[in-house]
Amino acid sequence: MLPAMGLILNWVLSALALLGVAYLYSGVAVASFGSAMWAALVIGLLNALVRPVLVVLTIPITIVTLGLFLFVINALMFWAASGLLKGFHVNGFWAALIGSLIYSALRLLIDAVLQRG
Repeated sequence: MLPAMGLILNWVLSALALLGVAYLYSGVAVASFGSAMWAALVIGLLNALVRPVLVVLTIPITIVTLGLFLFVINALMFWAASGLLKGFHVNGFWAALIGSLIYSALRLLIDAVLQRG
């Protein structure tokens, strides 16, 4: 498979995972598949550009909490994406935390299936 095709497939599957989060949990709402595509793109960009900086800046807190603070960072990235987009809404921090956990689990499942195939 071409690298560009793999990237597009990953993006589409991430959008489907976001739609799955919205279906499974009422604290997250996605208006349409197009909104899910944009949200998946923004979450990916935030995770690639902002998350590493936050992880480095919060190393002491992460060590004290034995790594649990990384869940907070994931929730903040998820919540930030909803603040930047219309059509993707998260009902506060706790909804972002639960939504990001479900999204991470779905992405883990997708990655495992893609690695197998």
